[in-house]
Amino acid sequence: MNNALHTARILLPRAGVALEKWAVVACDQFTAQPEYWQRADALVGEAPSALRLILPEAWLDEGEARIPAIHEAMAAYLADGTLETAVADGFVLIERETAAGVRPGLVAALDLEAYDFNPGSASLIRPTEGTVLERVPPRARIRAGAPVELPHVMMLIDDPDCTVIEPLLERRDDLRKLYDFELMLGGGHLRGWAVEGEATRGVFDAIDALNAKADGLLYAVGDGNHSLAAARQCWLDLRDTLPPQARESHPARYALVELVNLACPALVFEPIHRALFGVDPVAVMDAYREALRADGAELGEGDDLVAFDGAGHTWRFRSAEHPLGRLQAFLDGWLAAHPEARIDYIHGEAALRSLVNRPDTLGIMPRAFDKGELFDAIRRHGVLPRKTFSMGEATEKRYYMEARRILNSDHYPQTNIINP
Repeated sequence: MNNALHTARILLPRAGVALEKWAVVACDQFTAQPEYWQRADALVGEAPSALRLILPEAWLDEGEARIPAIHEAMAAYLADGTLETAVADGFVLIERETAAGVRPGLVAALDLEAYDFNPGSASLIRPTEGTVLERVPPRARIRAGAPVELPHVMMLIDDPDCTVIEPLLERRDDLRKLYDFELMLGGGHLRGWAVEGEATRGVFDAIDALNAKADGLLYAVGDGNHSLAAARQCWLDLRDTLPPQARESHPARYALVELVNLACPALVFEPIHRALFGVDPVAVMDAYREALRADGAELGEGDDLVAFDGAGHTWRFRSAEHPLGRLQAFLDGWLAAHPEARIDYIHGEAALRSLVNRPDTLGIMPRAFDKGELFDAIRRHGVLPRKTFSMGEATEKRYYMEARRILNSDHYPQTNIINP
């Protein structure tokens, strides 16, 4: 049975690299708070860092200027040995400590041929939210010329009996430890162990058993959907230039991800809030109320959706179903008719309230999405509205740590991916 899971040759910084400066949070966090990334930049200084290998979305408008430097830094880290092979053929078990608790994960490669983000997809790997096509090209431009990838994709598996990752954690003392350090800027603590040899067999067996009862959906993209979509697009572009035999083993066919069990108690689904800038908040909310009325929705007050502006107004709505479907449809139409307005997606109520500090700003807070409904919702309805949920607060997201080559070279053969 094809389960799309593969071992990988995984790279890590060489001994002596300051890991607390190397590992940085996912690029799509703190997009409206560039001061976070300025602090990270000051902390890193001249030290080797994954910060030099990614493009934070807070700096996305500088992308064309920054991308060549990103590729140059990747090549330099490979050439000077900053990045070296830590696991020749296997996985990395990780243990992440956050305010929500201990979250285990497994860094592994997945076959991009088993992923399809198009609406109505029945692929083994599916997105949890709608893919915004215009957000894919900037990421694809980075990956297209990149010799390595660093993943911030968190891939969910629905494993209530804890059969895949948790058994490895229970016997982590028998595994080779790779790292153990404190993450920068409040990210918590991170430990990692190599999963090699016979230890990988148990993972494949457990994934096969999970796949047998997955009803066609084994993996759901929790975080990093657009980065994975970019990886898929780059692979399709490259695949068409390769002979059939090369397509089977080319490293770009695969993407490194962190597998996370949906059942993990430390995996908390947080709502993603909306901030509108350059708007008349009262007019927006009047229009939203009219849209609800026209759609036959109930209009009672409640805490399913709360909106507020910088002038002290507050609006509250009750909703029998999760309110985000109607809200996002309304916002998409409203923003298309008001190009002078701007929207941002914010993690955390405190961050939202710090931004909504002027009369022409509006903050909108939907209630959290129940993670227990996720896989069934995707099977029944397809993808959720984009930015429906966030897996934890911004600092609890995956930090860039591991890397993997995605271009072939004379000293890095195509056999870097092996499914035992």
